[in-house]
Amino acid sequence: MIAHRIACGKKAGVLGFLLVRDAYKVRVPVKTEPVEEDLLKQIDLDRLPKHIAIIMDGNGRWAKRRRLPRIAGHRAGIRAVRQAVEASARLGVPYLTLYAFSVENWKRPHTEIKLLMSLLRQYLKKEISELNRQNIRLEVIGRIHELPKPVIEDLQNTLDQTRQNTGMRLVLALNYGARAELVDAVQELVDQAKQNGTLKVDESLLSEHLYTRGFPDPDLLIRTSGELRLSNFLLWQVAYAELWVTETLWPDFKQRDLFQAIIDFQKRERRYGGLGMS
Repeated sequence: MIAHRIACGKKAGVLGFLLVRDAYKVRVPVKTEPVEEDLLKQIDLDRLPKHIAIIMDGNGRWAKRRRLPRIAGHRAGIRAVRQAVEASARLGVPYLTLYAFSVENWKRPHTEIKLLMSLLRQYLKKEISELNRQNIRLEVIGRIHELPKPVIEDLQNTLDQTRQNTGMRLVLALNYGARAELVDAVQELVDQAKQNGTLKVDESLLSEHLYTRGFPDPDLLIRTSGELRLSNFLLWQVAYAELWVTETLWPDFKQRDLFQAIIDFQKRERRYGGLGMS
């Protein structure tokens, strides 16, 4: 494993991280406002969550409060996605999973679904160069085969073009539902049992058949808009995740909100059913 350390410096509203890996250095600036600078100084870079998952909620309410069509909220939400992705990558968070489209979202009006798919395709096409610049690798989870063919093609193109990147894994949950994921995993195990004649199932084996196999479970689950529910998102994986809920609607979610979530996460004692240190 390559040894590394992170140094921190400030210049003209930009708080930069100096990542030193053996003989070479990479400076990754994080543009910040004064309030964000104060928050950033409180983050222990050695104790970052390995995996942050976000339920991006509130686009529709954001638009309604401004008497705008719902699609305006979704467009504004893309700006929040960019901020969350960029800030997470530059901090050094290894995995970021975004709940982009659920299996239940097909119940929405056809026109809204069509626009959402169009926005997704636009995002994928526009962000390839930026993902590569930041060394971010795209991953997807969900029943991807059920998405429209043009969306699948754009996803595959972005997956292929970012596959060589070794930095943060950006995981988009698309046509995703945790119950559907568990059903698919169990079906794979049933098929495997039919072939082998017998099969002993435990937690480890089941995890190997989830969409997220190979990923660490989320340490921190963020939900915007103040709703206190999981909405069928990563039900198996967030068993021991720390939950952080904000009243902020997703389009208004800024870098400072992410910083605050991480600060609060680092203040908590994670006991995993034990008694903890105190």
